Amino acid sequence: MTVEGRRSRATEAFFGRRKGRPMSPLQRVALEDGLRRYAVDLRAAAPADVRTLFERKVSQVRLEIGFGGGEHLLNEAAVHPDTGFIGVEPFVNSMAKLMGALAEAPLGNLRVHDDDATQLLDWLPDSSLSGIDLLYPDPWPKKKHWKRRFVGPENLDRFARVLVSGGRFRFASDIDTYVNWTLLACRTHGAFQWQAADSHDWNTPYPGWPGTRYEAKALREGRRPCYLTFTRK
Repeated sequence: MTVEGRRSRATEAFFGRRKGRPMSPLQRVALEDGLRRYAVDLRAAAPADVRTLFERKVSQVRLEIGFGGGEHLLNEAAVHPDTGFIGVEPFVNSMAKLMGALAEAPLGNLRVHDDDATQLLDWLPDSSLSGIDLLYPDPWPKKKHWKRRFVGPENLDRFARVLVSGGRFRFASDIDTYVNWTLLACRTHGAFQWQAADSHDWNTPYPGWPGTRYEAKALREGRRPCYLTFTRK
C-alpha cells in the first residue's frame, strides 16, 4: 500500500474502464439484485473453508479473473455444478450482463466480485482454490505499460498462496508478447510448472472451451490464440 493507503500500479488490477454504455432500468435492477445475491462480502472475515460461500454444496473452488462477457464462466459453472466458481469483473456493463443471465437461469455454485481482483486474492485463505483462469486480459501493448500487466511477481505470489498444490493457473491470450511475458514470469517465479509437451498443447483450446467474444475478434483479425496451463508445484 502507498502512504495514502491506495494500491500502487504494481498491485492494481489490470482493468481499464469501469463503465461503458448507459444501462437500461432493467439492467440496473438486474445488476443490483444480482450483486445482493452473488457478491462476495470482503468486509466479513474469509471463511476457513471457501466452499461454504456457495448456495449449493461444492467440492472445490475456482476463480476467473476478468470474465468479460461471461461466456466462459457461465459455461463452466453450468457444466461443473459440483465446483464453486468466483468471477471477478469490475467493468459494470459486463457484470450487468452476467447478472441478467443469472436472473434468467440462477446458479447456486457461482459468486462474484466487482472490484480489484487483488482485493479478493488477498482476502482468500491459503490453499483455497483448485484453479485460476486469466483469459484474454488487457495486454497493455505498449512496452512502457508492460509493468501494468496482471501477470507479474506480486500477483504470482498471490496465485501461489491461494492455489492448492497441483492447482492450475490457465492463461489465454492472442498477444504474442504477453504470452512470452507470462511464460518467462512463471518460469522465473518458480512456483509454477508449465504443462506442455509440444505446440499442440498451447494451440488447442481447453477441454469444453465455449469460445469468447474476444477470441472471436482475434480470429477475425488473424491472430492465433495461445492456451497456457501451469500447475502449482
